[in-house]
Amino acid sequence: MEASSSGSTISSVTGGKAKSHQPVAKDVNIFFDELEGVNSPSKDDDSLLHHGNLTSTSDDASRLEVVGEEVPDKNKTNGLYFRDGKCRIDYILVYRKSNPQTEKREVFERNIRAEGLQMEKESSLTNSDIIFVKLHAPWEVLGKYAELMNVRMPFRPFNPFNAGAPCILVRCCFLNGHIIEINGRSRRSRRKIYYLHRRYKFMNRIEKQISRFRGWLPRKPMKLDKETLPDLEENDCYTAPFSQQRIHHFIIHNKDTFFNNATRSRIVHHILQRLKYEEGKNKIGLNRLLSNGSYEAAFPLHEGSYRSKNSIKTHGAENHRHLLYECWASWGVWYKYQPLDLVRRYFGEKIGLYFAWLGWYTGMLFPAAFIGLFVFLYGVTTLNHCQVSKEVCQATDIIMCPICDKYCPFMRLSDSCIYAKVTHLFDNGATVFFAVFMAVWATVFLEFWKRRRAVIAYDWDLIDWEEEEEEIRPQFEAKYSKKERMNPISGKPEPYQAFADKCSRLIVSASGIFFMICVVIAAVFGIVIYRVVTVSTFAAFKWALIRNNSQVATTGTAVCINFCIIMLLNVLYEKVALFLTNLEQPRTESEWENSFTLKMFLFQFVNLNSSTFYIAFFLGRFTGHPGAYLRLINRWRLEECHPSGCLIDLCMQMGIIMVLKQTWNNFMELGYPLIQNWWTRRKLRQEYGTQGKTSFPQWEKDYNLQPMNAYGLFDEYLEMILQFGFTTIFVAAFPLAPLLALLNNIIEIRLDAYKFVTQWRRPLASRAKDIGIWYGILEGIGILSVITNAFVIAVTSDFIPRLVYAYKYGPCAGQGEAGQKCMVGYVNASLSVFLVSDFENRSEPTSNGSEFSGSPLKYCRYRDYRDPPHSPVPYGYTLQFWHVLAARLAFIIVFEHLVFCIKNLISYLIPDLPKDLRDRMRREKYLIQEMMYEAELERLQKERKERKKNGKSYHNEWP
Repeated sequence: MEASSSGSTISSVTGGKAKSHQPVAKDVNIFFDELEGVNSPSKDDDSLLHHGNLTSTSDDASRLEVVGEEVPDKNKTNGLYFRDGKCRIDYILVYRKSNPQTEKREVFERNIRAEGLQMEKESSLTNSDIIFVKLHAPWEVLGKYAELMNVRMPFRPFNPFNAGAPCILVRCCFLNGHIIEINGRSRRSRRKIYYLHRRYKFMNRIEKQISRFRGWLPRKPMKLDKETLPDLEENDCYTAPFSQQRIHHFIIHNKDTFFNNATRSRIVHHILQRLKYEEGKNKIGLNRLLSNGSYEAAFPLHEGSYRSKNSIKTHGAENHRHLLYECWASWGVWYKYQPLDLVRRYFGEKIGLYFAWLGWYTGMLFPAAFIGLFVFLYGVTTLNHCQVSKEVCQATDIIMCPICDKYCPFMRLSDSCIYAKVTHLFDNGATVFFAVFMAVWATVFLEFWKRRRAVIAYDWDLIDWEEEEEEIRPQFEAKYSKKERMNPISGKPEPYQAFADKCSRLIVSASGIFFMICVVIAAVFGIVIYRVVTVSTFAAFKWALIRNNSQVATTGTAVCINFCIIMLLNVLYEKVALFLTNLEQPRTESEWENSFTLKMFLFQFVNLNSSTFYIAFFLGRFTGHPGAYLRLINRWRLEECHPSGCLIDLCMQMGIIMVLKQTWNNFMELGYPLIQNWWTRRKLRQEYGTQGKTSFPQWEKDYNLQPMNAYGLFDEYLEMILQFGFTTIFVAAFPLAPLLALLNNIIEIRLDAYKFVTQWRRPLASRAKDIGIWYGILEGIGILSVITNAFVIAVTSDFIPRLVYAYKYGPCAGQGEAGQKCMVGYVNASLSVFLVSDFENRSEPTSNGSEFSGSPLKYCRYRDYRDPPHSPVPYGYTLQFWHVLAARLAFIIVFEHLVFCIKNLISYLIPDLPKDLRDRMRREKYLIQEMMYEAELERLQKERKERKKNGKSYHNEWP
């Protein structure tokens, strides 16, 4: 839910506490010779390969805080260090000895050693063909590449008052005789003003009573306990891009722990992505070696086990993974705020931003869910006072025409009493207000997310961060290597795609998208045919329960079949989207991701919502009337709405699809990895016994976990974005959608956390400033929701017909009232009369309706505004029909313009940056300029003193 305050988690910019305080070893059974890299031992050499032995790796792994001489001995056995217990493993590469790509690996490994990385090999305990390559980056390599990558680290600013206070810059001034202390910090500035406040005895007594009452209540139950978990505390410091020339300005307590594990892995990955594995301009990078099978896997290590025999409250956390599990991924803390800073420290900013967005979205669902529940409860409380449902339930003398050909019987209108009452629960006087509220809510959610993202970006040092110039995709280079032009940024030649080639590929891709949308429409058409065919089948069913509820049975089975088709087409869509995206040949990985994301979202959105759009806007709208029904292929009669309206069908569609979709997604996200990991553990237990698995080193345990999805966070974002669409687009027809989304997201946060911490290999920590293209998609859904809700209220629900009747045709016509007393006679006015003898031969029911009155029926009723059969124009539209149609169009125009004006006004009034954040940024800029000025002034003063000391003087010196 709402992210925890940044001060409640482990800082990602401090040296922090770590497992080792020993100096880094420069050589670990590997001898480096940069000048003779070709002759140095390769990765496939047996001299580097050490056969794995079952080492004890108990659950009580190295602590967050360990000191003394015991560390190296423990480090040798916990699987996080080289065999000497001093060099931490920063990255793992996995390959098979039987793989024929030996020469490429040898060249790649020589270049790894030439860059200064240290290497150690270990064979797998379960399969001797699998080789693990452990990589360690010494301090010199980390410092060199941290400077190249502009990694921000804790910085010791200039402090004229207290040189021993490294993190806080204190400045004092006097104002009206009172001391004002301004603690200016790069990331969080605080202002404390000390003055005497006049107290009153009465107010003191009230405050004492309030504090005594608060003592009985839980103290901030949703926040994590920082007293029992001190490792969650974060030290606020200046951060600055690392520089080896100004290394004395950085806070370095221990070089081994100065760069945290996530940063070390990111630096090593950065190096591996830029190393050659073969002679040639484009033969470079670890990703290409993974794609061609030279390496089977590459990943950073988890920081030990996520479980411990000891309580975290009494013994503390064993490591950051254990701390994340207890404070984030455990079900016992489902109501707590997320430790976002700790998530960011362990998994990186990109994953941290996803959970920050998911928590913000879940928190914003609380007011939407509350208002939606209120609308539903309002329908429940006013159910007995609803005049329309009363008239439906009491209409025992109104006989409705059959809703299908032949087998559907005549029915009393009172038989649909239950459906009329259920419809009122969702379609009542508060529905319009809720639709407007949700449209405004979507805008407020997005606008306040921008503010929240700005605060997070500021706290996480992402304000000034710019993405590096991305590498060109290997497929793009291979396709267009013959055509080159100069890159305007780097000034180097690079492959070039001609404009005509790019346009032709985009046209083919767009045609493929259009074809797949046609496939979706064909699937919906198949569902429509199923509905019109089976409604007659269920009407002739032997079981009375199904026969009497044939339309509900048709809708329910059609929704379930539609869900199965949706899940099957999703598999096809993924392959088609991959093919079309690769056909376009995007230049960089980000362009590829954006193109693939847009296609997959478009496919999934159309696939998931096409049948819902059909039910909302087409079902029962173009059926004709008795005696002149419209038919598909001149054969199947189009399906009609229930006598109580089509809204109940839309509610069933949304409820079933939403529940089944979220249940299936949660199973696939967590259940599938759990089953796979359980099967792997089962095979290991059968082969090595119960004690063998606990003795595996950490790299072996992590290798047996599931890798993160090939598309990163795509599946997580897509699931939530589609849910956001369900929550906003048709929310006027299903006010409980926000509540279902809220309950799902409370579970989703912990499921995703559990999956990342326990079931997946540790993903590479990567940086990002925002959620990318998903924000634009959210804005598009917000605009679409205004339009769809306007049409749902005007077309699908009976809100407009009731309003027209109350003001124009009811008992209160011309009086300006629209209460329940004004709705008397509405049901009879909304039904038209049909002469039974006018039925077509293929539509004439098998029964003559004699069971109702003892004689054959002469007339039946149907939902429409048409003239009676004996009028001058039989079955022509009445004047009330045109009034209702005009009112519907007017409502759509007014509703859309009003809501869009409110949305734009809210967007204009809510600034993207909070005022306090803007002030902090300005103050930071001011303090930095002042520090630079003072440092430059001090330098000039020193130079002047040196000149005077050496007897040198300049007559034309500026005073």
